[in-house]
Amino acid sequence: MRGFHFSKYDPGSGKSKFEQLLDLFTQLLTYTSGDVQEAMQWLNELDKQYELTDDEYGMGDFIEDLKEKGFISENTEKGKFEITAKTEQGIRKKSLEEIFGKLKKTKQGDHHSFKPGQGDEATSDTRQFRFGDMLEQIDFTESIRNAQINHGIDNFQMQEDDLSIRETDFKAQTSTVLMIDISHSMILYGEDRITPAKKVAMALSELIKTRYPKDTLDIVVFGNDAWPIEVKDLPYLQVGPYHTNTVAGLELAMDILRRRKNPNKQIFMITDGKPTCLKIGKRYYKNSFGLDRKVVNRCINLAAQCKKLKIPITTFMIATDPYLQRFVQEFTETNNGKAFFASLDKLGAFIFKDFESGRRKTVY
Repeated sequence: MRGFHFSKYDPGSGKSKFEQLLDLFTQLLTYTSGDVQEAMQWLNELDKQYELTDDEYGMGDFIEDLKEKGFISENTEKGKFEITAKTEQGIRKKSLEEIFGKLKKTKQGDHHSFKPGQGDEATSDTRQFRFGDMLEQIDFTESIRNAQINHGIDNFQMQEDDLSIRETDFKAQTSTVLMIDISHSMILYGEDRITPAKKVAMALSELIKTRYPKDTLDIVVFGNDAWPIEVKDLPYLQVGPYHTNTVAGLELAMDILRRRKNPNKQIFMITDGKPTCLKIGKRYYKNSFGLDRKVVNRCINLAAQCKKLKIPITTFMIATDPYLQRFVQEFTETNNGKAFFASLDKLGAFIFKDFESGRRKTVY
């Protein structure tokens, strides 16, 4: 007797108990900024509520497996567990899968442009030979087929009109600076905005390392000041009691991109609030009440400078205030860049789409 057997969908089916718990543990580490102790406390609470473990495999077994498999290590001086480089990479991969989907690694420099011609990645498109085409561009299989059709097999000959050229895509390497706002407003009003920003940064870094390894990604965080951080530091990133010095972030991003040799450069900026701070000499100029023209003008001037340097700025604004949106629109128009007023749950999708479309650039 043949037929189908239907059963209730189990999202954890096919995975061992350790793998299921590791998925949860990895997610929790992002929210706890890499704090193993806090993540384990949360995991124990989830276990109490949803019975994640059983008599055969308990939470103690999971902790031992984490140590044996190299996901956590014990810091004897501090008397606590810490995550390892293996876990840091695992968090990035998890973010990539969550936000961008499972992307397979492709050849290096996989940045296609809209301009066909002599490049280094063959496409499925062919065309007739034109003067100036290179010998290595000739599709000999298609050319021989054309010659047989045009002149017959018995009296085989190949003429210029028979030659078929395989189109290739130019590839554009891109240098990206991702700016992340870590001012206090990123956790105000009971809304966690920094965790989605961290996830996006980790996913973008993993995407570039695996799919576009010739590209560069630099990450800049900005509060009262701005400073660069390493990809490995992302899981530990936290919001501070800072104002929003967007100017410092932009200046640092521009300095970094000046040193990059790639022809295509861009800045992505994730922020949820207005610029409220400048550093003038050793003194901080701050104004949290409304848009301060002194601060705004510096931001607009930097947007214009980036336009001259052919550095587009894409702003992802996690805010709905109309007056803030007007500022972002003025900033964007000055730079000739782009702006997205993104909700937290759509932030990753917005950045992924913009990054993918931005890599298709013609290099002259």
